Amino acid sequence: MITPSDAGAVVALGGGHGLAASLQALRHLSDRLTAVVTVADDGGSSGRLRREFGVLPPGDLRMALAALCEDGEWGRLWRDVLQHRFHSSGPLDNHSLGNLLIVALWQRLGDPVAGLDWVGRLLGARGRVLPMAAVPLEIEASVRGLAPADPTALTAVRGQVAVATTPGDVVEVHLVPAQPPACPEAVAAVLDADWVVLGPGSWFTSVLPHLMVPELAAALHQTSARRCVTMNLSAQAETDGLSAQAHLEVFAEHAPGLRVDVVLADPSAVEDADALDGVVRRLGGTLVMRQVNRGDGTARHDTLRLAAAYRDAFAGVVGDVVGELGR
Repeated sequence: MITPSDAGAVVALGGGHGLAASLQALRHLSDRLTAVVTVADDGGSSGRLRREFGVLPPGDLRMALAALCEDGEWGRLWRDVLQHRFHSSGPLDNHSLGNLLIVALWQRLGDPVAGLDWVGRLLGARGRVLPMAAVPLEIEASVRGLAPADPTALTAVRGQVAVATTPGDVVEVHLVPAQPPACPEAVAAVLDADWVVLGPGSWFTSVLPHLMVPELAAALHQTSARRCVTMNLSAQAETDGLSAQAHLEVFAEHAPGLRVDVVLADPSAVEDADALDGVVRRLGGTLVMRQVNRGDGTARHDTLRLAAAYRDAFAGVVGDVVGELGR
């Protein structure tokens, strides 16, 4: 069993449930863990707070903090409070208490990073949570198949929720504004990391946006850290019909010249392992195939299996391995 300090400093980039899954696994391997979180959400409670107060959308940041809470009674209680949603017929309906707490701290402190650090202290978080950019972002996608008169035509779709749920085929995405300022602490964390983990998560709206923030993208190229890409367990609405190797090819198109050291994939989500391995090799990396799903028929990660897979990937173990962390 690997000790928490063996993996060194680890930075995980993403958003939503995918980032939460990787953080819950990585906390078993590193006591120097940083989450760098997308800030393009425009739906639900986050979208409402973003529009009303002009702040970063807090929801994905809140989920990352909850994933890092300490294991005792204190941490679990405050995690549940942070994740609590109100249900009413009034304006608080579907608001997350954690979102409100984060925005309150931002208003009081005037510093998004300091506010997140204070929530982390409240939770006893085993790691730090940072936004990927210093301003709220919008995602705009070129989507094929939405124009009835010309199925090959490209249509611009704007907004994270709209892109994530489009029935068309997303061809590419870009950010608005096109060159947003990165969070300086996030850039520093990537430059100082031993490992950088990208994915799993919604490919076009949670994973790829990190590659389009200029200072953050430059840090990903410049860092001496090794880079691990974690493939999804199933296609999202925005990537429906894309094979595992196509996901990785899209990744490469949005990050030209970025070397990848390891790609981690669950065999159940890979139709053609040889084709995926070929793309991984072109990116300079090694394919590690491990069962990381729960095995209950759902496309959900098992925390200990994913932790064990990261352990093997970081240690350079690429052959077939049976077992879970701690066994």
